[in-house]
Amino acid sequence: MLSISNLSYYIGGRPLYENANLHIKPKDKIGLVGQNGTGKSTLLKIISGDFQPSSGEVQKAKDCTIGFLNQDLLSYQSDDSILDVALAAFKETLDLQEEINQVLIQMETDHSEEIMDRLAKLQDQFEANEGYTIKAKAEEVLEGIGFKTSDLQKPLRTFSGGWRMRVMLAKLLLEKPSLLMLDEPTNHLDLPSIQWVENYLKTYEGAVVVVSHDQTFLDNCISSTVEVANQTLTLYSGNYSFYKEEKKERMEIQQNAYENQQQMIKQTEKFIERFRAKATKSNQVQSRIKALDRMEKVHEVVDDQVSVNFKFKFSKQSGRDVVVLDHVSKAYGENVILKNTTARIERGDKIALIGANGKGKSTLLRIIDGSEKINGEREEGYNVIKSFFAQHQLEALTLENEVLQEMSQEGSAKTETELRNVLGCFLFTNDDVFKKIKVLSGGEKSRVALAKTLISEANFLLLDEPTNHLDFQSVNILIQALQQYEGTFVTVSHDRHFIKGVANKIWFIEDHEIKEYPGTYEEYAFWKSQQVEKKEPTAEKAPKKSKPAPQKSQVELNQAKKELKKLEESLSKVEASIEKLEQSKSQLETKMADPSLYSDDEEAKKAQLKHQELHKQLNEMNDKWEALVDQISMIQETIA
Repeated sequence: MLSISNLSYYIGGRPLYENANLHIKPKDKIGLVGQNGTGKSTLLKIISGDFQPSSGEVQKAKDCTIGFLNQDLLSYQSDDSILDVALAAFKETLDLQEEINQVLIQMETDHSEEIMDRLAKLQDQFEANEGYTIKAKAEEVLEGIGFKTSDLQKPLRTFSGGWRMRVMLAKLLLEKPSLLMLDEPTNHLDLPSIQWVENYLKTYEGAVVVVSHDQTFLDNCISSTVEVANQTLTLYSGNYSFYKEEKKERMEIQQNAYENQQQMIKQTEKFIERFRAKATKSNQVQSRIKALDRMEKVHEVVDDQVSVNFKFKFSKQSGRDVVVLDHVSKAYGENVILKNTTARIERGDKIALIGANGKGKSTLLRIIDGSEKINGEREEGYNVIKSFFAQHQLEALTLENEVLQEMSQEGSAKTETELRNVLGCFLFTNDDVFKKIKVLSGGEKSRVALAKTLISEANFLLLDEPTNHLDFQSVNILIQALQQYEGTFVTVSHDRHFIKGVANKIWFIEDHEIKEYPGTYEEYAFWKSQQVEKKEPTAEKAPKKSKPAPQKSQVELNQAKKELKKLEESLSKVEASIEKLEQSKSQLETKMADPSLYSDDEEAKKAQLKHQELHKQLNEMNDKWEALVDQISMIQETIA
């Protein structure tokens, strides 16, 4: 459908791409990943025709249509309603409707057969285009990405940039181009809307290329991953999680090949140096010199995964209760956010506040901070030291300060070496620390503000969308930092990968009350799905332990014991299989650690595929083991 051949693109003499190749087939679902600045958005603009390549070709089929959602659309304005803007996706059908209206006006004075035939043909074509359903389709998509029914007739101009971007996304989805290109589509979506778009893209009939830093979003809606790195495009035939595992294995193989090649080069250079002056060896020496010149060099692996080791220092430990909200209400006119709700934050809580936009998450964060007026009581605990991170705080950075100077003004009494170590964790190395704040990108400013928050010696952090503008690497750094943080925090986020990595409690606002699930996000998501399946109303809290089951009869107990015995036998077999698979995997890994294996590309590839298969089988067996253990535990409880 679309082919990129030998693409090169230069910016000020610097190669962004050199001889890059990519083929996009119909129905491909591709995630475009890579560090900031590698050229992901640029590639989309080259494909769309906005930028012209320095060399190479972008060829597309004649019937290939392209729809492109990019950040430039944030500035789009219109006095039309958002429903009319979305309906513009059906231009041909709308033109037919207008033509039908004109014919109907004409028929008031013209009753000829010719005009009647024309109307019939237009109506047939209108019906074939499903013209009678386009309004319903537009409403479904707009409401799916977060708009209320009452919003649909409001002018586009009255909405903020993020909401206008949602309208443009809706229009694109309704147009259904052959190739749909989305540049950071989740930036302006809340969690329910992100999940709606995921489900839409899974069944999208055309091809999709998406740039996103939302790892869970990519996992849920792409089938292949293209990495942008080293001026080229590398294809991985799986979602983002597959890409991470596969890349790790490829890097191991590449590093082994690099080390083997370096050893061979050293030996060859020693031979050349030793026999260069001997006439009898001159032919062999020249042959080896030419071989070195022709050799295609294997590059050393550069690991872009950063490990973080923060040492958080608290001047004071907070009391057990950090913040208590008692019968709190909050409303903006008729817009009720909270009504007579109560909640408690205790020392060590790592709370993720989730849900749709407009529910009051940021308002609740300010209430917890004490900066929002309320009806009710807010009580702050003993020795609580707060630090609040929000996007507007990027504006509070002193533009003329250098990065290191800005950090030193936080007042944490850290030495320059300590501050440099912290900045290094946030990807500011060497002379980067002397850059002025005013020249930093949005993502770099976010990293500085986050670093300042984390060194503030606060024992209670409030974080409002901290992953906005951060790439994969920076998000993972933040996760590691918060995992090592021994204080308390509440974060608002729509990034499920981030929430999974840091939260031990989930809060959400429902019926104007704060509801709590006392567990991880994965546990919460499973519990929530069970509630939907059972069609039960959402509980105020996570379900409490059920009441003890009625006493079983002797016949039921005997039956349960038989079932227990069968399950325990199955468990023993699974454990034996796991042990056997682990032995096979260990033996294979020993073989793969031998550099000589990589002298034969075919054997190395076979070993890699076998390792992937063993890894998959082990995961399946471990899942089976966990399921059996759960079943055994349940039966043991009924027998006890």
